[in-house]
Amino acid sequence: MTAGRQAARRASVGGWLLAAALTLAAAPTRAETVITSHGISTFGELELPADYPHLPFVNPDAPKGGEMSQWAMGGFDSMNPFSVKGRAAVGSSIMLESLLTTTYDEIGASYCLLCKTMEYPEDRSWVIFHLRDDIRFSDGTPMTAEDVMFSYETFLTKGLSDYRTVLAQEVEKAEVLDPLSIKFTFKADFPKRDLPQDVGGLPVFSKAHYVANKLDLEESSMTPLLGSGAYVPDKIDIGKTITYRRNPDYWARDLPVMKGQSNFDVLRYEYFADPNSAFEAFKAGTYAFRIETSSKQWAEQYDFPSINDGTVVKVELPSGAKASGQAFMFNLRRTTWQDPKVREAIRLMFNFDWSNQTLFYGLYERIDSVWENSWLEATGTPSPEEVAMLQPLVDQGLLPAAILTDPAVMAPTSGADRQLDRKNLRAASALLDEAGWVAGDDGKRRNAAGKLLTLEILNSNPQFDRVIAPYVENLIALGVDARLETIDQAQYEVRTRNPAYDFDMITDNARSGYFSGPELKQFYGSETADVSVFNIMGLKSPAVDRLIEVVLAAKSKDELTVSTKALDRVLRAEGFWVPQWYKASHWVAYYDMYEHPDPLPPYALGETGFWWYNAENGEALKARGVFQ
Repeated sequence: MTAGRQAARRASVGGWLLAAALTLAAAPTRAETVITSHGISTFGELELPADYPHLPFVNPDAPKGGEMSQWAMGGFDSMNPFSVKGRAAVGSSIMLESLLTTTYDEIGASYCLLCKTMEYPEDRSWVIFHLRDDIRFSDGTPMTAEDVMFSYETFLTKGLSDYRTVLAQEVEKAEVLDPLSIKFTFKADFPKRDLPQDVGGLPVFSKAHYVANKLDLEESSMTPLLGSGAYVPDKIDIGKTITYRRNPDYWARDLPVMKGQSNFDVLRYEYFADPNSAFEAFKAGTYAFRIETSSKQWAEQYDFPSINDGTVVKVELPSGAKASGQAFMFNLRRTTWQDPKVREAIRLMFNFDWSNQTLFYGLYERIDSVWENSWLEATGTPSPEEVAMLQPLVDQGLLPAAILTDPAVMAPTSGADRQLDRKNLRAASALLDEAGWVAGDDGKRRNAAGKLLTLEILNSNPQFDRVIAPYVENLIALGVDARLETIDQAQYEVRTRNPAYDFDMITDNARSGYFSGPELKQFYGSETADVSVFNIMGLKSPAVDRLIEVVLAAKSKDELTVSTKALDRVLRAEGFWVPQWYKASHWVAYYDMYEHPDPLPPYALGETGFWWYNAENGEALKARGVFQ
């Protein structure tokens, strides 16, 4: 087959995928072979056989013991992470396990944890999970399929609105077949590729405990859900500190999937009002492990005595994970930000290149894509396969024709020699003029009705002020009545959550997965835009909705790659964000009593999962009085 014919064939496949997704019609299929397995992969075969001894990247002989202590910002007043009410503590879901678990070195794979085996047909229209017979909740009571059913039904009717909206679209019914078996049957008109893994990822908690304690998944509560995980809540000082202790009777401690994991006796989190206080506390030995997120601190402030004498290890560890999608996000629910010209003008005024050189010590790379630092990122002009998916949306007037020929939208570039890039200022001024926001004699921009163009950037991290303040100054130079509003975390959560959504712009993440599935509806779907904690910008785009269906309909890795690139291209064209930055590494500092596998798996640091405590070093540090 010639290259031209191959391209034509791939394009026709892309067109078929789009047509199938848009009609959402499922043709009758022949009876499928039922597969019984120890796990499931999105595409292809699992890398680990049924008799694997342990995960490839762990130290199966890692010693148990010691404490891993870290910090968190703000405070907490709830142990329910599934409600928008209250501020859930770090780790408040750590006690919950799911039927399937993922690994950090194999994309798209899920292996049995609570289940011993799973059965599903080739078309994945249903799945049966067979539970292990020795699962125990942390209070010693056995887990049964009734607990799985109860957890599913509770998540279906309670908790986060965006999640239950999507879950209801996926599952036709759930049935307890026997005390250790549960079956999920999926809706005929929903793509099935990811559904066994989706329901297999549901957290499972004790029905008896939930009922006895009169819990409500939608309400804030300091009563933790009872789970079967390796850790249980221990000491809690509300808003200040929380510790979790390892359950010595943890039922899965000898399972291959858990060997070499959950190695610390105690996980402790100390809360601080601001990052500077947290850093000083680390230097004083209040906690022992720190993931650094400030380039200034990383570059300038790790020169204290404990670093210099080797008591504290400072190391940059590689990461193969895609970028987080960190960005300034517009609130599209507000009329002002619904104009793409206005958003583009605001976007042009953030000078990343100057910020990186002046504020970040040249340590970061710019984010351009929702799938940055992965093979799924759209690059250049669309391929023939992408065009085949995008053309029907252009024909229907949902996308401009330029999407078929223009390169993927990139973050603006600026001069690094000065804070205010004059070229971008002129371009942004022209855009606002075209949009009807004209500068008056006072230099401020108003529309025909005399309304002032205002922009408040909401922030809860004082360390970020030094980054946002120059952006605000650039916006003021453009004629925008811009200001930075730094508030505490409690206020921030109230203002940025449903139903308030009381902000113009905040820093958040444009989320994505490698093999993206129904979670895209939570991240970018119109249905959940006004209730989602993930679609923080309130994006409602018919073109994006259609392309999400195309991604869900992909039946091979190649098809999913093409459809994801097309979706990435359209998301970037929507212009709901001002992309920030990322680094392909972890900045880590810790007191020299922790060890980790070498090499680490590509997609996780895993400090609480598969690192371990060096007792000899730890005791020596304690003897020296290093810790408070």
